[in-house]
Amino acid sequence: MSALPPARQEGPLALICGGGSLPLAVADFVGARGRQVLLFPLQGIARPEDYAQRPHTWVRIAKFGAFARAARAAGCHELVLIGSLVRPAFWQLRFDLTTLMLLPRIAAAFRGGDDHILSSGARLIEEQGFRVLGAHEVAPEIMVPEGPLGSAQPNERDRADIALGLDYLHATGPFDVGQAVVVAGRHVLAVEAAEGTDRMLERIAALRMSGRIPASTVGGVLVKAPKRGQDRRFDLPSIGPLTVAGAVRAGLAGIAVVAGGSIIAEPSQLVQAADKANIFVVGLPAGHEQ
Repeated sequence: MSALPPARQEGPLALICGGGSLPLAVADFVGARGRQVLLFPLQGIARPEDYAQRPHTWVRIAKFGAFARAARAAGCHELVLIGSLVRPAFWQLRFDLTTLMLLPRIAAAFRGGDDHILSSGARLIEEQGFRVLGAHEVAPEIMVPEGPLGSAQPNERDRADIALGLDYLHATGPFDVGQAVVVAGRHVLAVEAAEGTDRMLERIAALRMSGRIPASTVGGVLVKAPKRGQDRRFDLPSIGPLTVAGAVRAGLAGIAVVAGGSIIAEPSQLVQAADKANIFVVGLPAGHEQ
């Protein structure tokens, strides 16, 4: 019989850090509340320069035993996984003994989409005595608020594109594919898959430059929403200044995400970039994606 995760309790919080600035933002918010945070950046994924001035312990994706020993020794019972992560190929992983013992179940988890593998991984972690939390549970400040984030707002045409984008994501959510779509003139221009949002926006920019998107198809909206039934402890849709820059290069009118179900990185820089480019960024009412 597997061990149940301990009841929710205070104490040091273990933060397993992927790429980007979100892990450090979460650490700062949690630390501001007086809770100790232990940083475990993922080797080969997190940038070393981001952690040069902070105490941390490097860990590898397939070496859970080393992480568990360090976390338990520090008194951690709860952990959060946050930050960008490129799904590794199964054959590239090098397992330690603890992880090797779970190999058949890990292999089964890889036969599915990202949400499937993350949820399966969380179950395995909790069987080792840890409680896996969502970043929004320990740092609600990172969630996108409802309403416009800058000075620009969507017009009627944009709202129609947003509605179509949400309908599309709602319909495809059960297939565990992507969380983003670009819609212009009620026409789906691109769907996010394994390449991620930034690369999808690069694709739109290239299509515009090559004339594959008609000049009459002006504007458009990047729409992001959690997948239906998604485990919201992991991989929530996120936006940041780089998303705004990508939307500008793609010639879009704005960005729409579900408030309370999406994460924002560097909000002040995001708003500044959006206002400078005169594009809107809006948090849609919770439940809008259903």
